[in-house]
Amino acid sequence: MSNPSFHRIVAADYRPVSIGHPPPEIRRDADGGWHIRSLEALGDYPVRLTDRLVSGARQFPERTLMAARGADGEWIRLSYAEMLRRVRCLGQGLLDRGLSVDRPLLVLSGNDLEHIQLMLAAMYVGIPYSPVSPAYSLVATDFGKLRHIVGTVTPGLVYAADGDSFAKAIAAAVDAETGVILGQGKLADRNSTSFAELLATEPRNVDAANAAVGPETIAKFLFTSGSTKLPKAVVTTQRMLCANQQMLLQTFPVFGEEPPVLIDWLPWNHTFGGSHNVGIALYNGGSFYIDDGQPTPKRFGETLRNLRDISPTVYFNVPKAWEDLTVALEQDAELREVFFSRLKLFFFAGAGLSQAAWDRLDRVTEAHCGHRILMMAGLGMTETSPSCTFTTGGVIGAGYVGLPAPGCEVKLVPVDGKLEARMRGPHVMPGYWRNPEQTREVFDDEGYYCTGDALKFVDEEELALGLVFDGRIAEDFKLSSGTFVSVGPLRAKVITAGAPYVQDVVVAGMNRDQIGMLVFARLAECRQLAGLDEAADQFEVMTHPTVRDHFRGLMAVVNQSATGSANRIAWIRLLETPPSIDHSEITDKGSINQRAVLTRRAELIEAVYSGQDSFVIDSRG
Repeated sequence: MSNPSFHRIVAADYRPVSIGHPPPEIRRDADGGWHIRSLEALGDYPVRLTDRLVSGARQFPERTLMAARGADGEWIRLSYAEMLRRVRCLGQGLLDRGLSVDRPLLVLSGNDLEHIQLMLAAMYVGIPYSPVSPAYSLVATDFGKLRHIVGTVTPGLVYAADGDSFAKAIAAAVDAETGVILGQGKLADRNSTSFAELLATEPRNVDAANAAVGPETIAKFLFTSGSTKLPKAVVTTQRMLCANQQMLLQTFPVFGEEPPVLIDWLPWNHTFGGSHNVGIALYNGGSFYIDDGQPTPKRFGETLRNLRDISPTVYFNVPKAWEDLTVALEQDAELREVFFSRLKLFFFAGAGLSQAAWDRLDRVTEAHCGHRILMMAGLGMTETSPSCTFTTGGVIGAGYVGLPAPGCEVKLVPVDGKLEARMRGPHVMPGYWRNPEQTREVFDDEGYYCTGDALKFVDEEELALGLVFDGRIAEDFKLSSGTFVSVGPLRAKVITAGAPYVQDVVVAGMNRDQIGMLVFARLAECRQLAGLDEAADQFEVMTHPTVRDHFRGLMAVVNQSATGSANRIAWIRLLETPPSIDHSEITDKGSINQRAVLTRRAELIEAVYSGQDSFVIDSRG
């Protein structure tokens, strides 16, 4: 292969698993663009996602659909039949409150059994539902994004798991006339209804409402993370959700061979957790266990506890969690036994998994199982509900996004020296809610959604191997010399070389002579590197001589393979303050917003370039 970063998959090395390998049709335009699609047609799919709940309740009524740990630590399980019973009651309660597309249901809190019941109930009766990042209520201090979201969707009813925790956010952003449902607790200054009271509603006309739900009915509004602009509400229809799940099933026939079992923490206010993962369980008659852990030092132990209880058939997570899980698997034989007992596939999303972390996971998997398990990834976004491409092209490696799923058309268009990926298909949104101007901006004249992601072929001599991520078009820039800087590959290189001490980096240097790096380092790992105790704050750790020397060495290592000013790092600046969600520097998934960081920290960047910053680590020593 022309690209040494990618390796061909040798089937004998991996656990056998049913994955689709439809041949792609690839053709080139006269203007240098490309059209790529699967030659396998997309099969039939249901009108409504909740049709799978209805059929499941009829075919396997006692099978667990959703489960979560209760206060006593035991799993509370809701079967398909019990979930449908509750959904019909709750759906009637939502109808009785006059909810509609103009007065939808807004959910402020995170993943729990009440949330999923309300989600499915709203979908069942054709009322749009909008889940909001809990961080906008519990972490943010000015509630600006929450007020914007409330103003955009104009909810008729708001749900929060706990009155005390969400009281300030509700008071600041939700109109006093808007109804509130609480999982527990009360609000001191307004009336609210308990979830239990809503659940006690007797169904009357819910089935008629369900029959009126069609492919174009809006299932939910999902908000983008926002960059320099406020979050946009992505219209997500029933057709989008069902078509995307059918794409997934045809790409991974293994989902239909055995009911999938998922244990997952990924937030439902994001498309990966709430549409992709929940959808896989429901669409294929599977079971979903809510993981109340997270990939943080304080909460990852709960994830490990859950994985000692539940053996998944497919496991999804973000790269940081995969790194932490690999360490735990190396050390814990009991965990390995349960975790690997019926696993068919690994998935990651949200950010790039470094090749070093990937290789380490392969080693522990092969040592226990006698073979590796395929790690799948792809390219998806909120606007495409979410999946477009999957890594089914016969090679493997960090950054590889593969080939289009059946039903998805990919167009690659030359933009600023790269190829922008554009998507078309039944899984693509009709637009942003109440924002026709921004909708027009993101569709081209052939109806393709313009992603802003750049892709290129893994091997120009063998195009059918598929595509690799080539950064974000909007992130790239030029130096003062006119030299073009490709941000995505450079970031990935530094993050990989800097493991495990680098969380993320932001590339600076637009219209400057040289490139610099703003680094969000991992505090716990750097604290350990410096030999400091847990009382040491971020400033003390990031300014410690041992930490600074390490990053000076990292810069030297990266620069050894630099070919010129476009990929040679002139300086590194370790940031003593974490990224801010209020200023859009970070999403609640933990991904860094490059543009927002550069905007907020413009004065610091100016100080570095003007020689006025005493904490910069210069490549000249």
